[in-house]
Amino acid sequence: MPRSARPAASKSSRNSGAAHADEPRLPLWSRPGYLVRRLHQIHYALWQEECRAESLTPVQYGLLSALAIRGELDQTSLAEELGVDRTNVAEVLSRLEARKLVRRKENPADRRARLASLTVRGRQLTAQMFAGMQRAQDRLLAPLTQTERDSFMATLARLIEANNEYGRTILRSD
Repeated sequence: MPRSARPAASKSSRNSGAAHADEPRLPLWSRPGYLVRRLHQIHYALWQEECRAESLTPVQYGLLSALAIRGELDQTSLAEELGVDRTNVAEVLSRLEARKLVRRKENPADRRARLASLTVRGRQLTAQMFAGMQRAQDRLLAPLTQTERDSFMATLARLIEANNEYGRTILRSD
């Protein structure tokens, strides 16, 4: 890989002597899975900095956001909205219900299913956290121009849609 195509060494690695700017990157830097995993770690760190006070994870906030937008949903529908396993959705719902952010009730159309909805407190917290969530997203994409951001987001969506069937849960894309 030509030097100009390689990401620059981080400050911490340059300063620690662990890696030198003139040394080639490990082959990991040519592996999309590695880069996606690393970007996810970075996003989570930014999320924590911006949203720590509310003690919610990005998945918990995503679930609250889905309920804020879609209204009452059952566990299967939430799993499809978020692309998260149904069992994990049940665990997240239990945690949010214990915090009085979500309420669940029997679905009159299907007694085996329960419908989840936001409480007033859940709706308020979701709205209150929006600015911090947006700052985390903006900080993640800050190195990119607006054109690059648009292209990056379109490329991510295209990759997810093309490979959706391989996820643990099929993400609803409509």
